[in-house]
Amino acid sequence: MSASFGYANRPGKILNQPHTRFSIASGSKIFTSVAICKLVEEGKITFQTKLTDCLDIDFPHFDEEITIHYLLTHTSGVPDYFDEDEMNDYEVLWESLPMYRIRSVKDFLPLFQNEEMQDKPGSPFEYNNTGYIVLGLVIEHISGMSYTDYIEANIFKPAGMTHSGYFSMDELPENAATGYIEKPDGTWKSNIYSLPVKGGPDGGAYVTASDMGIFWEALMNGRLLSEEMTRLLLAPRENVTEDIFYGYGGYMEVNEQDVVKYIQMGYDPGVNYRSVHYPDQALTLIVCSNHAEYAYEMLKEMEILTVNK
Repeated sequence: MSASFGYANRPGKILNQPHTRFSIASGSKIFTSVAICKLVEEGKITFQTKLTDCLDIDFPHFDEEITIHYLLTHTSGVPDYFDEDEMNDYEVLWESLPMYRIRSVKDFLPLFQNEEMQDKPGSPFEYNNTGYIVLGLVIEHISGMSYTDYIEANIFKPAGMTHSGYFSMDELPENAATGYIEKPDGTWKSNIYSLPVKGGPDGGAYVTASDMGIFWEALMNGRLLSEEMTRLLLAPRENVTEDIFYGYGGYMEVNEQDVVKYIQMGYDPGVNYRSVHYPDQALTLIVCSNHAEYAYEMLKEMEILTVNK
């Protein structure tokens, strides 16, 4: 079941549809996690492999004890290029490095390559975007493919996500929603000058809501990873709050050590994404928005109608 509201393109009054493709910001970090798990499954790295042993890029101030595990779980201590505790305006990042130059994973390097460590490896959970950019560099180095090509070939294609991809904002395909930011006077502007022109390992894939449902079905039915590797991907690892944990595949709500639901979220200027997957019910709920607000509120109403009825 699906429904759609609002405009994919405001000036043209083009309505959002069930097949509209939306950017999902950090909601696509799970694709990076699955890709890393595939490389582990193939024996090319392990979760305990040190960054210095699987990447040939120089990070002068990075701790030599950083591992794949630490990067996946936001416990590596690497400097976050967008520290949400220090910054609340993503647009500020692009004053010195224009967003239209960010078209590949390596284009992010000037934002953090020469920065000091934020904390030591194995430090408590601290959400970190740089860690996933670094994981993307690892994927490229080991696979010999660009990050986006690897994800599209090894996750989107085998899962059957035929409408999803990493699209440049200045070359969006048909049925792709433009993100909109509300201005103080109540009018709207697009987010084309607010985000990297092309998404990467820490976020920015374009998907349809139905494709994300297809992704969860493929993941849980062993079409992307083995049963054992899927279990490792989805196991709770770092305690975030009382009943919320983070694993290699993202957030999850845990009740007496059983996972109640897996939680995906993404926020960018003009982007708002929320999704939950209830493993016991094989139920996935997804809300994609090309505005910055209200995906969470809509998702909670959907949960009331479906899970808590």
